[in-house]
Amino acid sequence: MTSEDDKQALADEGPQISDDAPGFDMLADADEENHVAARQSYQVLARKYRPRNFDDLIGQEAMVQTLTNAFDSGRVAHAFMLTGVRGVGKTTTARILARALNYHTADNDAPSMDLSSMGTHCEAIMQGTHVDVIEMDAASRTGIGDIREIIENVRYMPSSGRYKIYIIDEVHMLSKAAFNGLLKTLEEPPEHVKFIFATTEIRQVPVTVLSRCQRFDLRRLGPDDTHKLLDKVCAAEAVSVPEDALTLIARAADGSARDALSLLDRALAHIDPAQGNSDGLTADTMRSLLGLADRGRVFDLFDMMMSGQVPEALAEFEAQYNMGADPAIILADLAELTHWLTRLKFVEAAGDDVTFSQALRTRGQQAAETLSTRVLSRAWQVLLQGLDETLRAGNPRAAAEMVLIRMAHLADAPTPEELMKQLETAPAGTPSVAPAASAPATGAPQASAAPSGAFADTPQTTASAGQPETAQLQQPIPQQTTDFHPSTLQNFAALVELVGDKRDLGLKHALENNVHLVKFEPAHGERAGRIEFRLVEGRDNIAQELTRKLRAWTGQTWVITLSSEKGQETLSNVRQSEAERRHDAALQDKNVKAALDVFPGAQIISVTDFSGAFSDTLAPSDADGDITPDTASDEDA
Repeated sequence: MTSEDDKQALADEGPQISDDAPGFDMLADADEENHVAARQSYQVLARKYRPRNFDDLIGQEAMVQTLTNAFDSGRVAHAFMLTGVRGVGKTTTARILARALNYHTADNDAPSMDLSSMGTHCEAIMQGTHVDVIEMDAASRTGIGDIREIIENVRYMPSSGRYKIYIIDEVHMLSKAAFNGLLKTLEEPPEHVKFIFATTEIRQVPVTVLSRCQRFDLRRLGPDDTHKLLDKVCAAEAVSVPEDALTLIARAADGSARDALSLLDRALAHIDPAQGNSDGLTADTMRSLLGLADRGRVFDLFDMMMSGQVPEALAEFEAQYNMGADPAIILADLAELTHWLTRLKFVEAAGDDVTFSQALRTRGQQAAETLSTRVLSRAWQVLLQGLDETLRAGNPRAAAEMVLIRMAHLADAPTPEELMKQLETAPAGTPSVAPAASAPATGAPQASAAPSGAFADTPQTTASAGQPETAQLQQPIPQQTTDFHPSTLQNFAALVELVGDKRDLGLKHALENNVHLVKFEPAHGERAGRIEFRLVEGRDNIAQELTRKLRAWTGQTWVITLSSEKGQETLSNVRQSEAERRHDAALQDKNVKAALDVFPGAQIISVTDFSGAFSDTLAPSDADGDITPDTASDEDA
């Protein structure tokens, strides 16, 4: 107790500071500052639980076994190339490898894969501060000047370690000049120098560099490996996270250990510090944290499109857009959903994807059973093309809406197979096309007859100048055969086919493109065959060559002369005209028009004639010059 005299003495000294006056509890403020500093110095899980030796690496057993054998046998390379996806551990592996190369303890002074105890240089190497382990980021130091610095320094011995080790991260970012400047040193480095490269884009690294390195592909972590890593970290952090939440994190990490630990960090930060437990961290909460909570609305939008509900689909799209969703992201989510529904039809395990809630998995199974693979594939193509259009469009929202309208329009459209079945089962009575009428008496091929049963068209008649329309019929080019007899060489088309069968491509090209046929008389018995034609201006004379070869091929005499008359069109022009005629006829056909209306943007690429072969001989059946084909079938566009 304070005496009265003491109280008086204190009063004489001046005013006293009360207990609640500012600055009184300075020690309490210091404790609070230390607590804040401790929170500010928090180390994220991806750095805190970074592997420190080869035993800590997950999923890289093949690489570890190869390096172990190399260290045991003394066959350690001078340059290593580590490649893999982001977050799989390339830089960490490079540091562990540098630690193994410079490993030194009181009992061991040699490179070692057994890093169970900390060596002299281990801590500095793992922290990236060792003087003899130089880490370089090629993304920021890409030029030849940076490589020249390395080349000049490699000749100096290491300061304290066994090797001077250069770790170049993202090595694919180096310039071409930098790569070329590194080649000689990389091929024959000093004995005290090692190179370790890391890259995510191995294809961008020149092959001249790859051939000088020992390459290791760090594989992507599987969901089970990622789950084991998360369990290990949770145990070390003394937290309990539900299994379904960890499974969601493992799936979302997509094989990256760093991504998995970063997502776990986010999940643990969501826990209420006052509660100190993870009871509130459910699977639904994790889906919300991972941005998967709106998948139900994506499914709703997909259903609206596939049922052709355009107004409802556009309203749902607008609602998501107003909530902040990017149009391209919406299309990407729809494409992802389409891919998952397609996998459900073929991969049974796809139905166990925990990134979807149980209600959505049930809904997905029903949709996969309802929608055919062709419909889903068509939706995938439309979304894929639409996503690219949206990313390039000046107004992404408008572009995305046009994609949704296009999808809804095509949702109930028949597939090409269904359309063909409808055409096959159409009632009889489709207008047929009569064969083309007359042709020149020489037998030179003109526009061939269209077979019946496909396109309605007016028969076309073509005659050479000065030739009556009742002249001998045109003859289509015979189908390719392998066995010729002189008696079959009855027209110019058969002659061209014979030349092609003999593999004389130069002569065949000249006959098709440079010859205007004037007259053709086949050889008969002792009578020589006669061919008269006019050459395209400026082309070489092939008469003598053709005469000699026909005599050798047929055993008959042929007289071939040049003419100044105009003659008929070349075979190439005739074929081109015929293709155009078929294309125009196809455009007029009602069934083709219906198909083009069903598939907007579709085009007729070619019109193929599957009709039977016509007679190879020129024998008019009546005065009108009509012929009857041996067989007739539909022409397929």
